[in-house]
Amino acid sequence: MDCVIVLHPHGDLVVTEPRRVQQGAPVAVGAAEDGSQGIYVHVEGFLGGSHSANEFRFMQTEVSRERPADYGLLAQLLGEEKQRGGKTLWVVGPALVHARAREDLIWFIRNGYVSALLGGNAVAVHDLEAAIFGTTLGMSSSGEGVEGGHALHMRAINTIRGAGGIARAVERGIVTSGIMHALVEHRVPFVLAGSIRDDGPLPEVLSDTLAAQDAMRQHTAQATFAVFVATALHAIAVGNMLPAFVDAPTPDGIRPLTTICVDQTEFVVTKLKDRGTHQAYGVVTNAQDFMHVLRFYVERWQQAQTPASLVR
Repeated sequence: MDCVIVLHPHGDLVVTEPRRVQQGAPVAVGAAEDGSQGIYVHVEGFLGGSHSANEFRFMQTEVSRERPADYGLLAQLLGEEKQRGGKTLWVVGPALVHARAREDLIWFIRNGYVSALLGGNAVAVHDLEAAIFGTTLGMSSSGEGVEGGHALHMRAINTIRGAGGIARAVERGIVTSGIMHALVEHRVPFVLAGSIRDDGPLPEVLSDTLAAQDAMRQHTAQATFAVFVATALHAIAVGNMLPAFVDAPTPDGIRPLTTICVDQTEFVVTKLKDRGTHQAYGVVTNAQDFMHVLRFYVERWQQAQTPASLVR
């Protein structure tokens, strides 16, 4: 998404970000709507047939909070991806921490369902504040403000900076729980992309937008599955970096890259799907409900995979 096709001197056609196009390089452009001149969009991709559920369509998505989500199917897809050794990318926002869904994401990390995590400064800061002070943005787990709570997220940032970074804080026992602790403990890579309004930011945050994009692309290029939870900007940005199909050990050798997009507003889910992410499952609900229910179904799916001889 949002790339161009460049003809290299040795004859290869390479999909390239516009910022990497060199002066004088020949770029493919569309000159006719029917594809007779220039670029032709083969809407059915690799699947063939007259029509397909995975056919590329733009601005044609129907999303509704009244449409039920098939959590059993989502759990099966996620579980099978782990079984085949795929790389599942999670993109999450700070609302996941505020919604008390931290423990669920930690469970997914510990059980091998997270291959890499992408987010911003805020999700890490709020998680670390919860780990160090037991609050998120100065609020207790019951949603009540605590004395001096307005400064706790900055105190958390300063504590991590003083330790030399998130990994060092975990090694030194300053951070003993939470999402970032689980990522470090299980050696799961993460990329934190910064913005001009970040507090701090944390040492690991990449404040250079282009550097952050390059770091994220290292993971999106390898991803075979993606889950977006409660983050509009990061979800749309990462969605544009993901390929539509991935090479896979299947009879056809290729399959769609499945994504799950979750937000409490229909706008965010629709926005992602309408930008051509045709293989996305949209779930309109809050982060806490989604993470709780998905974990329940994945645990049940795991139990169903256990041989009867091992069940006591």
